[in-house]
This record gives sequence, structure tokens and C-alpha cells, in this order.
Amino acid sequence: MKDDTAPITGQAHQDTIHDSAIKHVTGHADYTDDLVEPTGTIHAYLGLSTCAHGRITGMDFTDTLAQPGVLGVLSAADLPGVNDVSPNGKNDDPIFAEGVVHFWGQPVFAVIAETRDQARRAAHKARIDYDGLPHALDPIAARDAGMGYVTDPLMLKRGDAAAAMVDAPRRITGRFAVGGQDHFYLEGQIALAIPGEDDEVALHVSTQHPSEVQHMVAHVLGVPSNAVVVNVRRMGGGFGGKETQMNLFACVAAVAAKRWHRAVKIRPDRDDDMTATGKRHDFVIDYAVGFDDDGRIRAVEGDLYARCGFSADLSGPVTDRALFHADNAYFYPDVRVSSHPMRTNTVSNTAFRGFGGPQGAIMAERMVEEIGYALSLDPLEVRKRNLYQNGQLTPYHQEVQDQILPRLIAELEETSGYQARRQAVLDWNARGGVIRKGIALTPVKFGISFTATWFNQAGALIHVYSDGSIHLNHGGTEMGQGLNTKVAQVVAEAFQCDISRIKITKTTTEKVPNTSATAASSGTDLNGMAALDAANQIKARLVAFVAENWKVAEDQVEFVPGHVRAGDQMIAFNQVIRAAYMARIQLSAAGFYKTPKIHWDRTTGQGRPFYYFAYGAAVSEVSVDTLTGEYVIDRADILHDVGRSLNPALDRGQVEGAFVQGAGWLTTEELWWDDKGRLRTHAPSTYKVPLASDRPRVFNVALADWSEATERTIKRSKAVGEPPFVLGISVFEAINMAVASIAGYREPARLDAPATPERVLMAVERLRG
Repeated sequence: MKDDTAPITGQAHQDTIHDSAIKHVTGHADYTDDLVEPTGTIHAYLGLSTCAHGRITGMDFTDTLAQPGVLGVLSAADLPGVNDVSPNGKNDDPIFAEGVVHFWGQPVFAVIAETRDQARRAAHKARIDYDGLPHALDPIAARDAGMGYVTDPLMLKRGDAAAAMVDAPRRITGRFAVGGQDHFYLEGQIALAIPGEDDEVALHVSTQHPSEVQHMVAHVLGVPSNAVVVNVRRMGGGFGGKETQMNLFACVAAVAAKRWHRAVKIRPDRDDDMTATGKRHDFVIDYAVGFDDDGRIRAVEGDLYARCGFSADLSGPVTDRALFHADNAYFYPDVRVSSHPMRTNTVSNTAFRGFGGPQGAIMAERMVEEIGYALSLDPLEVRKRNLYQNGQLTPYHQEVQDQILPRLIAELEETSGYQARRQAVLDWNARGGVIRKGIALTPVKFGISFTATWFNQAGALIHVYSDGSIHLNHGGTEMGQGLNTKVAQVVAEAFQCDISRIKITKTTTEKVPNTSATAASSGTDLNGMAALDAANQIKARLVAFVAENWKVAEDQVEFVPGHVRAGDQMIAFNQVIRAAYMARIQLSAAGFYKTPKIHWDRTTGQGRPFYYFAYGAAVSEVSVDTLTGEYVIDRADILHDVGRSLNPALDRGQVEGAFVQGAGWLTTEELWWDDKGRLRTHAPSTYKVPLASDRPRVFNVALADWSEATERTIKRSKAVGEPPFVLGISVFEAINMAVASIAGYREPARLDAPATPERVLMAVERLRG
């Protein structure tokens, strides 16, 4: 029997099992495709273009409509509202191509049929004729072809970078190509729409942004948002790929549901999903760095050209954030960095874990590496000499006030045995041989908050029922990261009740309106605070009630494990709740939170876009086969800052997963288009995500348990979703070192990313030559 006064289980800062963990591993977790379909559910399937850029000269659906089970076809002309799902109001992102197609794989129509298989087969029977137009696929080709920008570029500057570059004792210039990445979520895009009375429709979707889906569906149907309800219980992964990309699928399902007055489900095959949805932006980065003989940076100039695709989507904020992180952890005395969001005839790229930050950070690490080789210094020494000091300004003029990297790096350097292991790597490579080794320690400084200030808000709804059970709802979405568990821990601690008392319910626009996307690593920061606000409102009412009912002063009322203390009396929580209900005390509250202190003026390129920074560092050691270009990660040691962790077990899992995903981005995951504009890496057979066998052979992950957020974050914790992704750069840097050993480290390997075995082998041959 549990002691009634024993500490509660599942409070904040405890290792607590993910609320769906057992259901995940036993297969009992219900995803959108697992929901019981309403009687008469029909299915939609998209028809995709087979032209990278061209005018549509004819569409013939005769054979499609003749197929068994087909009910009809939807195209742009059949949409009752606006043919657009652009998240930024630019009206440049049609649901169905109208007149012109802009990339191979662009949705042109949808087939509606009795079964998914019938709809899928019928979609391939349509005949679309095109008059081909010139196309440009990569950002430099698009620049040279005069394709222009999909959205306004940005420049960040401080000081006079051009003059400082001229005055610097040493200068290096270079070009660096950084590849994109497919989200490869386990659960693909899927939506189920159920028509209601009048103008109403309800949807179950796999999305990170229910309120945006609600808005888009209303926009396309030509109805107000209050007619649309969007529900999300959980996603089988998102990584940014379900922030805006779900909008199109939800709208197709909703339009079909209202037209045929039947529930409609849409779920593309994996290869169609990968072809028709946006990815991480790939960049071509032209950089210049001026530095002195001690390796201290004097000036930086950078131009970051991004493959954005045919429409803006989120390319503006993504390329902005790449600039925000082009310094990574280092102070640039004089700096000018510019974004170039190029229009290309490819799928419109979108949010991906890190949201442009990793692409900016790797520019910084490339420059530091170049300086190290130029001066025959360990790049780690260059890194340490250029770390921010508190009080210094970033390129966007935000003052760094919470720097902890010197301590964190020193601790990791010692616990990982970095110096001895680096010497052992040098000794190994000095002997020559086929297998070469590399080791690198790289840091991260990652800004936390949406750069669009208005997104930094959240709501929550808490009901306490008369039996003492608690219903928790908030605006965040659960995609496996443990957000619901963390928010429930906050509520459990507030009420001093076991987490088992709290029922975590699906995210729905019916309960919490106007939510922001679960993105930018802000889910726990925002929704945890909103839930705490709701809990505190209810607690304040209960304190006043208990004080009056049990005849004590309010300052003598305290929530303790499973009870409420009123002076010398201990009353069971359930008893207090029942008494409050009988006394007609409101036991429900809507909470709200908005992040303080942040502001950003894009026109001047100055402000405080981030509430705080999260920090971390990783040491990676690799072995490279110089005959094949293949490599393995022998060991990785990570020390990461999550402030005062709300749930150390979940946070360690996030760090491990982010690191492996980041390493995959820079090593095995390659997107490749042919000269016709077809994405050829569109399935697991051709696109290589890291396998379990690709994880580091030795993998040591620790949290900096001495760290605590200096700002008033939720329980002084810090965000964990995106920052550790950047630590995968340490693997890339280690591979570069192993390859550079071929030429005795006289020059860096200058690998482009991803460092596929082919690229590694070509770099080895170049250095040998």
C-alpha cells in the first residue's frame, strides 16, 4: 500500500515513462489510420504531374472515371473556396496546379473512389498533356537563370565586415554545398474528414499545426473557422514535415467529404509522399573569413543560397534562422551574412528539425575548421578562442547573457578523454594504411523561440472532475517527443497528485483555439506554462474555499502529496474536490502564456528574437575506409544543456535521436534529382536514413545537470527538440579529419554534405593526387 503522504509519482524533474510508451511498443497506440472508419467512408488519391515545369494543355479523365468504384475527380475548378494553402498569405501554393505545373510531382487532381486501391489505380489512368518550359533545379542554376526569390531575402550585419576583411592578417574564402533531408516520418501524411451539418466538417489529421489546418480547410471550403474542427491524438513522427505540408491533404479530404456527403480518407504511398512534400532546404554557401595568427576571427561574410522550391511556404523564416545561426557559438567582431531564398522547379521546401539553424551552424564550423588547418591548430582550440563571452552581440544584435559553453566544453573534453584520444588518432593515421581515423568536438548555441513573435503564445484547458480526476488539454501536439507527458508532470506537481490521476486528451481546435505549431522546440516551454497557469487558477479558487471552509488563513493552505493541508488538518485531495464541487466552486480553467522579452524587427535585422539559448557539445570519433569511402562512427560522447530537466529520461532520448538524425543528414541521406526534374531518391530503397547499425558503437549521452535556465522558463528547463540535432556536425567534422590525413593535414578535406562514401572516396583521391 502506498503511503498517503509519500511523494507523488510523475512530478516535474523525475524520470517518467512516456504516456504512450507501452502502447507504442505493443501496437495499441491509435494513429489516424487506426481510427474506426465511419460507415460509407470513401478514399481520395492524388494525381501528380510528370513535368518539372510546363503549361497544362489538356486533361482527360475518361479512363479514370471508367475505373471500378470511382465516384469522381477533383481539380482546381472544383474547389468551392480559394485554391491556396500558402501558410504566409502569398497565395502562391495551390492545392491543385492550375494552368502551369512548377515541379515534377505537383498535385494536379484527386480521384475519389470507394476504396483506396481503386482511387490509387484510377489516378494513374488520367492523361495530362504539357507544353514544357525551361526549369532550374538547384539554387545556383536558379540564380543564373534569373528565377528570382520566393520571398524577401534578409541581411544581418554588425560593424564593417568588408573593411575588417581587408585589414585581417589572414583570409580564407570558399564554397560549401549542404544537402537537404527528407523527414521520413514513420507515419505518412494522412487525413480523415467527416462531414457534418450545414457548413461543418471534422477532421482527424496527422499535423503539427491543428489551427493552421483549421484555417486552411475553412479557406478552401469558403466557410468560417468555427465550422471546422481539427483533431490530433498523436503523430508517428513529424520533424517539421507536418507543420504546413498536411494542409493540402486535409483540404482535399474536406472538400471531397462535403461534396459527396461521406467521410473521406486520404493517405499517399511513401514514394508519392516523398515526391509531393517539401524537405529540409539544401544550401550553397559562399563564405569568407578574416582572422589573425592566433586563430581569432576578425570578420565574416556569407551568402547563403537556398533551394526553396516553387513557392515560399516557410522559406522566409527558415532562411532567416539559417542566418541567426551562422555564428553558431562564435563571436564575429564584424559580420555581414545574407540569405538568398531561390525559386526552383522543385517541391516547395519547408520546416525541418532545426528550421535552417543547422545549415547556418555548419557554415561556422567549416570556417573554424579551415582556420585550424591554415594555422596547424586543433580546430577545437580555434573554437574555444572564438566562443561568445557574455555581453557580446550576435549578428542580429541580441546580447548573449547565459553563456555556459566554456564550462560545458571543458567538462566534456575531460570526461570523453578527448586530448588523449586525439593523439591516438594522430598516431594511428601517421602509420598510414587503409583505415583512417578522425575525431572532432563541436559545440552548439541554439536560439529558442519562434522568430515570428506572435507565434510565441499557447493555451491550455484543465477540468477537475468531482471524483478528483483531472482532464488536461493544451494546444501542443504529440509526435513521439513526450510533450504530453512533460505537461502532465507540470500539472501533477502543481496539484501534488500522481500523474496517473491526469487524463491526457487529444489536441483539438474545439478546446484550445488559435494554437501555434508544435515546432521551434517550443512545445513544452509554451504549453507547459499555459497548463501551469490553468492549474494555478483552479488552485487559487481551492485555496480560498479551503481557507473559508476549514476556518484557516489562506497562507496556511498548502497542496501536499495527495492532500491539502489546512493549518494542522490534512484533507485528502478527493475530499477537497468533492466539497468544492458541492459548494459550487469552478473547477475548470483556461490557461494562457506568452513568451516575454522577445522582439524582432526584420527591416533592420535587429532585436531579441530568442528568449534564451540552449547549449551542448559532442565528441565523435570515426573510422574511414579509404578504398571504399565507407565509414563507421566508433564513439560519440555528448554533454547537453536542457536546463533543469523536466524529464531526464525523455530528454536523453531526444538528444540521442536528434544526434543520429543530424548525423544522417550529413552522411547517408542524399536527395537526388535527375535532369528532367524527377526526385529519384523517393523510397526507402533509394533514400538511406540511418539504421540501428549506424549508431555510434559507443554512445555516451549526459545532461548538464548543473545547468538551470537563467530566464523564467517552465520549471527552469530548456528546450531539447532541435538543439542537439546540430551536434551531428561533429561526425561530419571527424570524417573530414580522417580524409585530410591522406595529405598530412596540409589542407582540409572540404567535403560537401552529405559525406556519402562516393564523396569521401573522391576527396581521398583528390588529396592523393
